[in-house]
Parts: sequence; C-alpha cells; structure tokens
Amino acid sequence: MSKSNDALNIILQLILGGIAVLIAQYILPGVHVSDFITAVVIAALIALLNITIKPILIILTIPITVLTLGLFLLVINALLIMLAAEIVPGFEIDGFWWALIFSFVLSIINSLLGVSLGGSTR
Repeated sequence: MSKSNDALNIILQLILGGIAVLIAQYILPGVHVSDFITAVVIAALIALLNITIKPILIILTIPITVLTLGLFLLVINALLIMLAAEIVPGFEIDGFWWALIFSFVLSIINSLLGVSLGGSTR
C-alpha cells in the first residue's frame, strides 16, 4: 500500500511540476515549451539534475559561492535549466538571463503549488 502511495505521489508531483513549467512559460516570453508532455519531461529532468548534478556542482563551487554570499547558486540553477533545454526537444530558453528568471519564477510557482521536485519528501 505504501509503495503505491509513493508512486502516486511521484506522479502527482511530476504533473504539478509540468503545470508549473507551463505557467512559468506563459509568464516569460523568453521560454518556449511545445506541449504538456514536454513540460512533464522538463520537470522530471530538472528533478533528476537537482538530485544528481547539482550537489556535485555545489561542492565544486564552494569558494565562489562563499565569496558571492550564496548568489552563485542562482547561476548553478540557471545552468541546469540551460542544460535541460539542450537535452529536451521542444524546450527552448532564449539565453542565460531567461534561464535565471525561469528558475526563479519556477521556484515561486512550485512553492505555491506545493511541489518538491528533487528534494526530500520527509
């Protein structure tokens, strides 16, 4: 029973993440997503990148993160968004600044929707 609830929770989180991607895309003219399935794939890929690559990048960039008082973490988020845009067909970002703004807007929308993609649920 618990495993099915966990699987259902993951699917629900991915669908809400896809909705958040579409909302952010609607708000920002520099972000282009082709359809809902692409948005769900983007949400899943961003979660996967946040779980795997982001901790490694954070450890490798500790000195610059300390010097910038943590603001370099925003750059890491934008770079991961740009990496997702390179991997997923149907997802385009018009530049670094749009990726930075998209990551910020997506974080706000995910917070409002209660989505915890890539984070621990406990």
